[in-house]
Amino acid sequence: MSIFKDKTLLITGGTGSFGNAVLNRFLETDIGEIRIFSRDEKKQDDMRHEFQQKMPGAAGKIKFFIGDVRDLASVKNAMHGVDYIFHAAALKQVPSCEFFPIEAVKTNVLGTENVLTAAIEAGVRNVVCLSTDKAAYPVNAMGTSKAMMEKVVVAKSRNVDPKKTTISCTRYGNVMCSRGSVIPLWIEQIRAGKPITVTESSMTRFIMSLEEAVDLVLFAFANAENGDIMVQKAPACTIEVLAKAVKELFDKENKSEIKVIGIRHGEKMYETLLTNEECAGAIDMGNFYRVPADKRDLNYDKYFKDGNVERVNLSEFNSNNTDLLTVQQVKEKLLELSYIRNELSL
Repeated sequence: MSIFKDKTLLITGGTGSFGNAVLNRFLETDIGEIRIFSRDEKKQDDMRHEFQQKMPGAAGKIKFFIGDVRDLASVKNAMHGVDYIFHAAALKQVPSCEFFPIEAVKTNVLGTENVLTAAIEAGVRNVVCLSTDKAAYPVNAMGTSKAMMEKVVVAKSRNVDPKKTTISCTRYGNVMCSRGSVIPLWIEQIRAGKPITVTESSMTRFIMSLEEAVDLVLFAFANAENGDIMVQKAPACTIEVLAKAVKELFDKENKSEIKVIGIRHGEKMYETLLTNEECAGAIDMGNFYRVPADKRDLNYDKYFKDGNVERVNLSEFNSNNTDLLTVQQVKEKLLELSYIRNELSL
């Protein structure tokens, strides 16, 4: 018997890559119900038919709710009887958020506020919000909106009864082969005989699989306290290494060149999972770091006079100083993914 036995789980933005991974992991377990909350009825209909075909005995556990996290009323409509929430709804594309920053604020910041408000009101037991490495030292609108989302999570957690609701956050890097990510684009370019477009060869990025993203959320679900940010100790690689790994797997005839096209709007040369400041209080939990929320209140006298002399001996955790994988190691990691194996017909 699992902690999800007969429970109701709500996934916001549930038709995305993360929601599909959760359904594949949990639908045929003893979980009671999984609610998919999202805006796009076409994606919901596609998901409904897909799981009716591949998991016919369990597909009845999926309930679909049309709504938008920007609309508090529609969020509340999906919240009745919910035990747990994985909050994945977000605007995630760096360039689009760069051109439409207010839209990123509406979804990533105000949408999170709505989800947490509705969850607390409904007595939801546990809420895990999904963030990104771009929220640490943000330089673009997407990262800034996610950094503000994390602040909303921490602020809400200060004013909730931990015996009733736990609110935490996960922060992770690039999820390989997720919707809109670069690897599927490169596979399409190779098959079309086009160059593999790389923004900057020496740029580094954390990499993880969808399964690892789900594992991180489940770890937070089981271990996080109110206001915590949970981080996986993920490896990284340069964009050049990632491109070469994909090329070696899919371009056996060596037809596609790797073409550098330059950094896009709002991109960074490397990403950060833990800032130097967060490292001061980070707790090492084996394969993960836990960053507890700052529980000090808004007492300005204490704020100016009292500091914290304790500091963990850990520097900034970024995609340049973590384990950098080789082409062969990245190929091995890619071959663990069902998406890659299916594309290679293995």
